[in-house]
Amino acid sequence: MKLILAVVQDQDSNRLLNALMENNFRATKLATTGGFLRSGNTTFIIGTEDNRVDKALEIIRENCKSREQLVAPISPMGGNADSFIPYPVEVEVGGATVFVLPVDRFFHF
Repeated sequence: MKLILAVVQDQDSNRLLNALMENNFRATKLATTGGFLRSGNTTFIIGTEDNRVDKALEIIRENCKSREQLVAPISPMGGNADSFIPYPVEVEVGGATVFVLPVDRFFHF
């Protein structure tokens, strides 16, 4: 058995949850916050048998695409403001960060 932790952008979370449910995966959906852009994202916790991990990864890959987004930079606190550029910057967001972990024991009460 494996535990899959998938951190995805909020925009992709509902589509991913629907696709997981359509393929009979159980998932717990948690609201989380990323450190880089300090924006909301969603973390999915998925428990599955070893032979279904590749299918889960395929579903995540198909439903979580990266995209370009304009982001207003955060001003430096106490730092040198001379090099601060207050213009929006285009960055790549989205996609998914996925961890697959072994599960020694599983209980369902």
